[in-house]
Amino acid sequence: MSNDSTLVAVTGAGGFIGSHLVEALLRSGRRVRALVRYNGRGQRGLLEESERKLPAELLANLEVVAGDVTDPRCVRALVKDCQTVFHLAALIGIPYSYEAPHSYVETNIRGTLNMLEACHDLGVPHFIHTSTSEVYGTARTTPMDESHPLQAQSPYAATKIAADKLVESWAASFGLPMTIVRPFNAYGPRQSLRAVIPTIVVQALHKKCEKISLGALDPVRDLTFVEDVARAFLVVADAAPAAVRGKTYNLGTGQGISIGNLVVLAQEVLGTAKEVETEDERLRPALSEVRTLISNNSFIRHDIGWKPEITLQEGIKRTAEYFKTRLDRVNPEEYAR
Repeated sequence: MSNDSTLVAVTGAGGFIGSHLVEALLRSGRRVRALVRYNGRGQRGLLEESERKLPAELLANLEVVAGDVTDPRCVRALVKDCQTVFHLAALIGIPYSYEAPHSYVETNIRGTLNMLEACHDLGVPHFIHTSTSEVYGTARTTPMDESHPLQAQSPYAATKIAADKLVESWAASFGLPMTIVRPFNAYGPRQSLRAVIPTIVVQALHKKCEKISLGALDPVRDLTFVEDVARAFLVVADAAPAAVRGKTYNLGTGQGISIGNLVVLAQEVLGTAKEVETEDERLRPALSEVRTLISNNSFIRHDIGWKPEITLQEGIKRTAEYFKTRLDRVNPEEYAR
């Protein structure tokens, strides 16, 4: 379908998923107003990598706004005249949420509240909110569908649950046209080394590392390539309004793998054979560790036809290709929180 006249807004556009989403939206023909967090250096985060990849004719449809979702005035200006608002801005590092929970409340909860009020007041036709599989906590049943109980096993998860519930309440109380998407462990190029696949890939490839240092090896994760996740946002945005509004969708592959087996697979793909060790610094508190996350993606697959296309092996390969050209810019021995 043609989207030449469609203006959309993206919060968190300087982040990992956000930068890939902006790129996908521009390639789809939309005009994008992208919010990046203000800094005095004028840096746009990972969005700068998207901008370097895109041709000038697509970049002409990109408007970058520096600001913060915790500022109500900023977000009202952001969403004005937009047909769809993609809300991705959040603090996401779980270890850091133990140390700075107030910051997570401000950004993830108050920031979402500001977005909801602005979108409601200005009549935005569709608000797409980004949740996380961490809201489910350790699986009680697998695979996990959207009705699985929500369990806050970290301050980060607690703030994301609160944000999800705010979105649901605005739909119920004020008729806000919304959809919630819930990615399961997105990974890929540009991701921080605090995430498991970039950590494994960089340590496996880097000459400075004799071993691969990780946290717990037994947790099971459903790993979804970032381009599949970005495509899901577009599928939701393009769907008939009645089909997706008021709904929550899991974005996962439906396949789980333990971190220990993930290291084995990654080293097979990369052609390395380093020893793996567990570092205490990388372990979560025992009751905070989420043991198993495996999605049931049948709801979105049957509802609007999205399903992942990139295999885990192919995703690891693409992630490795990205980091191979950047090994001299990272310190693989430093634990990224």
